[in-house]
Amino acid sequence: MTSNTIDILWLTIGAFTILIGLTFLGEVLRTRQEPDTNNPVLETYMTRVQSWWAMVAFIGIAMLTGKIGVTILFAFASFAALREFLTLTTKAQADHMSLALAFFVVLPLQYIFVALEWTGLYAVFIPVYAFLMLPIVSAMRGDANRFLIRVAETQWGLMIAVFCVSHVPALMNLDIAGYGDRAILLVTFLVMVVQLGDLLEYFFGRRIGRTKIAPGLSPKTWEGVACGVISAMLIGALLSWITPFGVWGAMGMAGIASIVGMFGNLVFAAIKRDRGVKDWSHLIPGQGGFVDQLDSVVFAAPIFYHLTRYFWVV
Repeated sequence: MTSNTIDILWLTIGAFTILIGLTFLGEVLRTRQEPDTNNPVLETYMTRVQSWWAMVAFIGIAMLTGKIGVTILFAFASFAALREFLTLTTKAQADHMSLALAFFVVLPLQYIFVALEWTGLYAVFIPVYAFLMLPIVSAMRGDANRFLIRVAETQWGLMIAVFCVSHVPALMNLDIAGYGDRAILLVTFLVMVVQLGDLLEYFFGRRIGRTKIAPGLSPKTWEGVACGVISAMLIGALLSWITPFGVWGAMGMAGIASIVGMFGNLVFAAIKRDRGVKDWSHLIPGQGGFVDQLDSVVFAAPIFYHLTRYFWVV
């Protein structure tokens, strides 16, 4: 058993331990409620924690299978997220070919480039080549009705659901001096600090939050965000041993990833409000669909990737 495998096992055990603590906290709060009363915020929190049990198990298994398993997991997540996103967008028959290319050519090629470590290609393939190619395919069908909206929504879907998400497995391609083949652990670090920070932001925001950031869009509060970011930084410090950042660097990277992810969540809230939906889908109990689950990671992943590459890659 390699040192990476042992570390991943310890991380999985640690994640389950945290979930046990969060579950225990929720059950304690339940016992303090008046009999025959129901607290929607608490119940939503508990449902999210319960869903996380399954997600931690899936992520842990993927991590144990190595680079291929992680890449396949996030490619599947991108496919599901892109499907959810484009379901709510404006489309016409003239877009059928470009949509097929997006799902069955652009998406798999992006992840193939990541798996092959072709940095020069996966860094520009979607925002340059796909963005130029797909509008041409749609334009050749001769339908100009709402053309700009249709094209822009497809491009935005590819950007967030495929390009940004693919930067999570791309972390495994970073060659960091003295870090060896442990870059796969950066995937765990990013997902844990962002998602646990997001979960704790939700909890504290509903418990002590008073000042809403964007009242017309989301119940997210400045107090909740502050508590979530601080929590993410503390989790980052605890996980610093799996990173090349050191304790203070890990706290800083966790804080940046967390705050970017939380404001990414706000952007997705605006999109959902515009479309008149509460969740992107109902695939994951208590947490909507893949877009709902990935919204924080979507914004955090490319920022985290480029900061790591700029400051720590040789």
